[in-house]
Amino acid sequence: MAEEAKVSKWGKVGKNSGKFFREIRSELKKVIWPTKNQLINNTITVLACCLAIGAIIWIADVLFGYAFKFMLGKI
Repeated sequence: MAEEAKVSKWGKVGKNSGKFFREIRSELKKVIWPTKNQLINNTITVLACCLAIGAIIWIADVLFGYAFKFMLGKI
């Protein structure tokens, strides 16, 4: 009977990690990267939304704070 080649644990790790990085490289070639203008527009949009949501939360916090103070009779 033919002997099966024994592959050590580290041999499998090396082979699998090489395959992993080759697959990463091939997937990154498929990515459609944004242009500089798209990146700038998307960044501005995200920052504006974050500021708007932050302002809404801040206003709600102030209003709820006044409401609780009024209900507790501290105003």
